[in-house]
Amino acid sequence: MGKKKRGAVWTVGLMMVITLGGKVLGLLRDRLLTVNYGSGPEANAFLTASRIPRVFFDTVFASAISACLIPVLGEVLEKRGKKEAFRFAGNFMTVMALLCAVLTVLGTVFAPFLTSVFADGYDADTAALCAGLTRIMMPTVLFTGLAFCFVGVLQTFDEFNIPAAISLISNLAVIVYYLTLNEKYGIYGLAVAFLIAWALQALVQIPALRKKGFRFYPSLSVKNDDMKKVFRLLLPVMVSTWVLPINQTVNSNFGSRLFEGAGVSAVELAYNLYTVIAGVFVLSVTNYIFPRLTRESAQGDGGALRETLRASTHTTLFVVIPMTVGLFVMARPLVSFIYGGGEFDEFSVSITSRALRFMSLGMIGYALQAVLSRAYFAGQSGRVPLIAGAASIGVNVVLCAVLTPVLDVAGIAVASAVSFAVNAVVLALPLKKRGGWFFDKQFLLDFGKLLLCSALMGAAAYFAESLLEGRAGKLLTLCIPAAAGVAVYALLTWALGLQEARLAVGAVRKLLNKEAGK
Repeated sequence: MGKKKRGAVWTVGLMMVITLGGKVLGLLRDRLLTVNYGSGPEANAFLTASRIPRVFFDTVFASAISACLIPVLGEVLEKRGKKEAFRFAGNFMTVMALLCAVLTVLGTVFAPFLTSVFADGYDADTAALCAGLTRIMMPTVLFTGLAFCFVGVLQTFDEFNIPAAISLISNLAVIVYYLTLNEKYGIYGLAVAFLIAWALQALVQIPALRKKGFRFYPSLSVKNDDMKKVFRLLLPVMVSTWVLPINQTVNSNFGSRLFEGAGVSAVELAYNLYTVIAGVFVLSVTNYIFPRLTRESAQGDGGALRETLRASTHTTLFVVIPMTVGLFVMARPLVSFIYGGGEFDEFSVSITSRALRFMSLGMIGYALQAVLSRAYFAGQSGRVPLIAGAASIGVNVVLCAVLTPVLDVAGIAVASAVSFAVNAVVLALPLKKRGGWFFDKQFLLDFGKLLLCSALMGAAAYFAESLLEGRAGKLLTLCIPAAAGVAVYALLTWALGLQEARLAVGAVRKLLNKEAGK
């Protein structure tokens, strides 16, 4: 393995560890919510209220900030140098902060209306509580805007670890509240704790920006060439990144009509667990490759861009396909272990695990669309992601309406899974004309091998879980089948010659030889 590739693996690996730490704390944060509030009205109101500002922001700016800022900032840095890059970044941040402030005011004023959009199945008391909590947390829109801008600047300058650590710090702040002040201040205090946590996401990045030599040049200009380029990109990119937030809004709305509102908790908690498992690896890969894709696109190096996409997708599928199978098989013991106990009773475990099991079917589509969309954004093109996003949203709405009355939370989860797959397919097909097609015979053969290995892994995990059910504690019922599945998958992928398995074995051997030589 070359020095450059080893450096990439190390960077992505460290990002994964940091991201995993943040996600684990996120799970602990969610567990503390379920143990203290179960899936009752306060939990449902809080989950919806915390989702509203995030979706309100995501729908308009979140991914669009990174998708527009990084390509244009990278281009300015490449062609005009560091000082001009900082000037553009300052201009961008000032404009985005103003827009986010406007959104914050609008969201605060129209909180009751937003509550009805997100959860029209709530009773009057739950809806009023949700609106009140939304007003407290609405300024997270502004803090998120600043945090995402800082992430974009740092990643452009090849600093990935600090941005990866921001969720770790914010989740820790919320956990401290649960352990010290929740009993006294309750659900309203929790909303304040979330607001402080999001402010920390922006603040903790400032020292890293200074270390990179960043200087803030405030400007509200929207007429210079760089900002014009951003706004040309912004609308199509913005619409294309609506998929997750709008689909989450749709899912929450349908969930509020199930089990006296408890469907919201089931879908939200299942989605949080799903994104922890899928997101740790997928986001680490996409965050790492995006600045590289941007540089390769700016340089017109189509061959390098295609190879980066191929390698990233191959490695992503190597991890995500077995995750899909494992999550489908182990959904119930996982939900029981993570969330079960306290106010989160057996019924809550049951409906949440059903949502998670069927939501896992969309993990491959989720991973593919996350990687492939970066290729379009890196080339400053948003038309295809826009079409893919619109198709995905349409499919999700229709399937939720059709399946939810029949399958309850499982129907919402299936709709979400299919919408991810549709998004990925629409993004993949135009790559043939763009010269980015990498799904050749060898790639498809490897894909088939991964499916076979994952299926056998799932069978091993299911068999082990069946033997242990009712005979062992929650932790053993979860860990032993998971370990058996991982062992089977590792052995099979190595035997079939998958590159990632061979690299992993080589790295372990090298480490063991190094230790033996000490």
